[in-house]
Amino acid sequence: MQLRHVRYFVATADAGSVSSAAARVHVTQPALSRQLRQLEQDLGVTLFDRSAGRLALNRTGRALLPGARRLLDAADALQTSAAFHGSGRLERLTIAAPTVTLTDVVSPFVATMSADDPVVDVRGADALDPAEMLRSGADLAIGTQRPPAPYAARELAVLPVWAYVPSTDPWAARGRVPLAELLERPLLGLPATFTAREALDAAALAHGSSYAALVEAANGTIAQALAASGRGVAVVSDDPRFGLVPLAVDLGGELLTVRLVAAWDPRAVAAETIGTVARRLGEWVTTRYGAPTT
Repeated sequence: MQLRHVRYFVATADAGSVSSAAARVHVTQPALSRQLRQLEQDLGVTLFDRSAGRLALNRTGRALLPGARRLLDAADALQTSAAFHGSGRLERLTIAAPTVTLTDVVSPFVATMSADDPVVDVRGADALDPAEMLRSGADLAIGTQRPPAPYAARELAVLPVWAYVPSTDPWAARGRVPLAELLERPLLGLPATFTAREALDAAALAHGSSYAALVEAANGTIAQALAASGRGVAVVSDDPRFGLVPLAVDLGGELLTVRLVAAWDPRAVAAETIGTVARRLGEWVTTRYGAPTT
């Protein structure tokens, strides 16, 4: 069965006659009639009633027509997708990143994209490094580590990890707090697989200190909600919520931060397009958050 024969079948059904269909598909009427008979032979069924000198769909033809339309739609979609890939463009782009990054970085960036850009799908990837994200099927991965060769990467941003307190907290007007003081307060942190928690754990270890008290929250929003209710200081990289005041965490000359890196496979057909999206994302992050304060 040839796809063009299916197109002729649908065209004839829509036109209502062989002569009108032949004009639509730019073939002669005898040639179209032969192609329709060939399709019937390939399918092993008769699609038209040829009595009274005219062609009309029979019961079988009417039953198969919706499937023929779906087949042509799928073929057209495949051809469109191939054209995108052949020109180095993507119709859909899957971005994998930690949950907080998807919420506060990727989603707002996607809102600035145009209808000419690929449609973006996202995939949560807490506890995965960029190489693992790419191997799992992502087109663009965002994490805190540069992947090994052959993957390509570019730094997106260095973002602060904040200590969030209510506006009534004694620390609210300070702007920043030393790590040693922070560790003495009850903390509201994230699970150990989250990047902000990894940064906090590493800083505490380097300082030779441990937490006076730390309660794990499911995500940054809940951590901030608990902080707003007076349960402790939320240490997260999320944007502020619930009227909380963000304090930079001073490590003694530098601030507690997370480094975001975008990675992709340069061997991919649309690697140039993916790299362009990574560049634009980096520019957007810089515009939104600015250069990190040290």
